[in-house]
Amino acid sequence: MEAQQKKRVLSLIQPTGTFTLGNYLGALKNFVRLQDDYECVYGLADLHAITVRQEPAALRKNVLEAYALLLAMGIDLEKSIFFIQSQVPEHSQLAWVLNCYTQFGELSRMTQFKDKSAKHADNINAGLFTYPCLMAADILLYQADYVPVGADQKQHLELTRNIAERFNGLYSPTFTVPEPIIPKHGARIMSLQDPTKKMSKSDENVNAFVAVLDDPDTILRKFKRAVTDSDACVRFDPENKPGVSNLMSIYSAVTGKDHGGDRGPEFDGQGYGAFKPAVGEAVIECLRPIREETERILKDKAYLESVYKAGAEKASYVANKTLRKVYKKVGLCSPLTYIFLKEK
Repeated sequence: MEAQQKKRVLSLIQPTGTFTLGNYLGALKNFVRLQDDYECVYGLADLHAITVRQEPAALRKNVLEAYALLLAMGIDLEKSIFFIQSQVPEHSQLAWVLNCYTQFGELSRMTQFKDKSAKHADNINAGLFTYPCLMAADILLYQADYVPVGADQKQHLELTRNIAERFNGLYSPTFTVPEPIIPKHGARIMSLQDPTKKMSKSDENVNAFVAVLDDPDTILRKFKRAVTDSDACVRFDPENKPGVSNLMSIYSAVTGKDHGGDRGPEFDGQGYGAFKPAVGEAVIECLRPIREETERILKDKAYLESVYKAGAEKASYVANKTLRKVYKKVGLCSPLTYIFLKEK
């Protein structure tokens, strides 16, 4: 009996710097799990990153570090395609075509454009306005069945679906119309200094977040400084004890141990002086293999270059099949990238 083909999931991540413990436990860890049930296509969206000004050397460093980090987290190159967006020219080529099938009004209603325009009022560029078309190209190139989305991306996925349906209706079925997939929620990790806010790398207080690549001493120091309360009782009560409850959630997420409902049985009768360092040590041990493997990969520059180039070739092979169909239907000549791949 023929094995049923797995559905395809696609997700791109902006490599704009630090990945936090919250990013890892809340989303990235789930990317690894998805590989067991789906055919996964993952990418680093460096073209999206330049809609705001980037320091060139820092962006290149961030891209390579993010690639190594995601490999260290468990992205399996035998199971998944993993590429750097700018190395797959089909993304930009399809994005231009989709620009011509997207209405000005649709783009002007994008809430993220309004938000980012307000934040970067000195650089409201065309790329910022049209980047939903590039996002649509990212998805439609790979005929993705599902796209993991958060609340801030639902509007963009809906636009992608509209573009795909419009193009399919004008010509003939060309694109798979993607569905949102709501990943199994990882832990919602809050700021260590203000547990009413999500942990964020953009927090001005560096003690508010833990970076995945922070060294053990830094991690332990941040947890020792974590905001709790004056009760000195380890109890899970998000409403009245948000700081302690956040630490209990982190401890549970990194150890796999249930925090025991109202009380943390491991810390019953102990004060925060024992509790906070214990959480820090558990996080250190969770992140240690990821940090060490990331450092090993980054030192082996030849290996890193070979795998991201191979990833780009695999991605381009899949993407070009879609681009050829699109070019033919709109009346363009076959894309050169296909010719190069064919000659190879």
